[in-house]
Amino acid sequence: MIQSHAMRLFTEHGYDATTVNDVARASGVSPMTVYRHFPTKEDLVLQDRYDPFIAARVAARPADEPLVRRIGRALVDTTRTLVEPGTRPSPEKDLLLARVRLMIDTPALRARHLDGQLATQQAIVDALLGDAPDPEPEFRAWAAAGACLAAMHVALTRWAREDGRPDLPDLIAAALAAAFDDDFG
Repeated sequence: MIQSHAMRLFTEHGYDATTVNDVARASGVSPMTVYRHFPTKEDLVLQDRYDPFIAARVAARPADEPLVRRIGRALVDTTRTLVEPGTRPSPEKDLLLARVRLMIDTPALRARHLDGQLATQQAIVDALLGDAPDPEPEFRAWAAAGACLAAMHVALTRWAREDGRPDLPDLIAAALAAAFDDDFG
């Protein structure tokens, strides 16, 4: 609820013009409550719950599948589940679209986005290799995860610039296919 109010205010008034106190007031909570859930203003936009879903999808893919296909298809499947839960409009999709737009348009958020991407890469590597990976497979997993996430970022950017009209999972699959010359649908 707090994040939804924050996204509305950031969209209506601008990220820089909106304070955490504004978000707290609109949410009917104290600023301390906002900070308890979102330690920084940037977290109001960038914090999500997607990494465990992505990691579970990666871990569920066949172990003999090539790394890039395993990760890429998990990203497409996770996105399909999150943004297309049915035929009615999706609040999750609307929130994601607002978040991506803000991330693209706000320099401070673009910089912090890298932290989130590293956390997602770590979740993927952990799902693939566990706690004590060998250095070479770990290196390959980091490279594959980073490349797949970069392709997904390109798709998210296009999706946001086109006002969320293209099918996001298909767009991610197309970006992955362009990067790796493989089928990710």
